[in-house]
Amino acid sequence: MSSDLHTVLCERLGCRYPIVQTAMGWVADARLTAATCNAGGFGFFAGATAEPGDVENQLLAIKAKTDRPFGVNFHMFQPNADEVIDAVIRHKVRAVSYGRGPDAKTIKRLKDAGVICMPTVGAVKHAIKAIELGADIVTVQGGEGGGHTGAVPTTILLPQVLDAVKVPVVAAGGIFDGRGLAAALAYGAAGIAMGTRFLMTSDSPVPRSALDRYISTKDPTAIRITTAVDGLPQRFIENDEIRRLEGMSLPARLGMSVNYAREWGKQAGLGPVGMAKLGWKALSSDGGSFAQMVMAPNLPTLVQRGVVNGDADNGLLPGGQAAAVIDRLESCEELIGRIMREAGERLAALAALSRPVTSN
Repeated sequence: MSSDLHTVLCERLGCRYPIVQTAMGWVADARLTAATCNAGGFGFFAGATAEPGDVENQLLAIKAKTDRPFGVNFHMFQPNADEVIDAVIRHKVRAVSYGRGPDAKTIKRLKDAGVICMPTVGAVKHAIKAIELGADIVTVQGGEGGGHTGAVPTTILLPQVLDAVKVPVVAAGGIFDGRGLAAALAYGAAGIAMGTRFLMTSDSPVPRSALDRYISTKDPTAIRITTAVDGLPQRFIENDEIRRLEGMSLPARLGMSVNYAREWGKQAGLGPVGMAKLGWKALSSDGGSFAQMVMAPNLPTLVQRGVVNGDADNGLLPGGQAAAVIDRLESCEELIGRIMREAGERLAALAALSRPVTSN
């Protein structure tokens, strides 16, 4: 049964199974992306957090590890957005993922180069707008998902979007096993996308100290939403840093962010003018408030402290509520194989329910 689960998503992306690994910043590196693709899924490389000047090297690293198609994500307000887009087109990357940043002209440029445009959205209106701008596929993330997320659960948001659009839809948010894949297909989705589940694999670059915190978190309510980081709702594993941020006044958080921004600007080679232009671009792109723009540098600094440096107490650990039901680190190959078996079993069981009853 599992080998029969070949949907339109597989046809479009060139993968064996309708399972997508999302582009988690500083987590979806070349190794994890390639491991996902080699296991039959479709991996997205986190181009949005790739260092300026290093995008080419990272794409070559992925190609050295897999001959399967893969994707790259980006934000239009990142300093090296043009570098990422140029590299994607030059390397004939199969797909890109993004938020609400790219305009119709940028999307058309990608589509004209044969790149599939596959944004992630958290609201019906955003899905409709993304398609108006040219999206080929949309990933719908419900509120159970990690990082920036909305308030509507996947079970409500997914059917709403399916009813509103005509392009393939991928379900995300709270999905972690074959039952989730079977359910998504039953709703009418073309496949599933998972972030936290791939973060918690043996192919993940996240240090063991941070992974242990993910594994030890057994209460879904302890993986909660806060606006204390950059003013936008985001889901993290509760820890000392979250509580500290929530206890700070807004002026204190803004001051902290300014200091982080100066440090980041030096590392990126951006002076005050460059930082101002980048801030304005981010503000115009996502329609956030001025306070959100100023606080934005809090996020990369603190997330890197958590998932790159492995500091589970003083950094941030983004994650979906699914982390609370994951108790071991499988490889991508083991994970995808198990999900496909489980989905096949569930779909076979459902099919058996529809068989006519014969009388003796």
